[in-house]
Amino acid sequence: MIRIAQLRADALDPFPDPAHALSDPNGLLAFGGDLSPQRLLAAYAHGIFPWYSQGDPLLWWSPDPRCVFMTDGVHVSRRLARALRKSTWTLSMDRAFARVVRECAAPRARETGTWITPEMLAAYVRLHQLGYAHSLEVWDGELLVGGIYGVAIGRAFSAESMFSRANDGSKVALLALCRTLREGDCPLLDAQVPNSHLLRMGAVTLAREDYLRRLRQLALQPGPDMWRPPFARASDLVPERER
Repeated sequence: MIRIAQLRADALDPFPDPAHALSDPNGLLAFGGDLSPQRLLAAYAHGIFPWYSQGDPLLWWSPDPRCVFMTDGVHVSRRLARALRKSTWTLSMDRAFARVVRECAAPRARETGTWITPEMLAAYVRLHQLGYAHSLEVWDGELLVGGIYGVAIGRAFSAESMFSRANDGSKVALLALCRTLREGDCPLLDAQVPNSHLLRMGAVTLAREDYLRRLRQLALQPGPDMWRPPFARASDLVPERER
């Protein structure tokens, strides 16, 4: 019989050690609790995140290995570099946080549901209002064509989801966020679970123990003073070697 810890909704129970997470399904650690700011911040500070579907219990995860980007290590293909050189898209940060989350929540092609429930949306908007959650937006004029959002803990950032409404919209959002984090001396972006798209863009996997060790060091450091992209245009993201 599989047993995982149950968290009470009326008390801020401590999370179990992530080393106790299941290997199948990979990283399942606990269920229950709530999405209060205090619990979410405690989760992210310990390398834990919520992930569940509407109608399911609230589930908490810490997979092994962990998918991450070194913020100076995003791969820009020659095709993407050519598209960036010609792009008229502009960038912003925290201009449309709730809208980015809603766009991320919209069902994707061949999907019928979403894990970003209305409760999750409200919880992350609250974290944004408190200064812990941030979004990076990509604009074609006044049209929002891409975005990404996540949670900052000290000098570490955990990305939750991203979306595209035009070719390369999410790639540009990810690249711009990593450049912004790098400029703010934040070396690590957590992408949680690996997939082929992220790995092609330069993501790597770390053993959970290694990731948590780095997270503990970064979480204790003061975060950046300002959350804004140092680049105003997508064309500014072209790597020097491709200019």
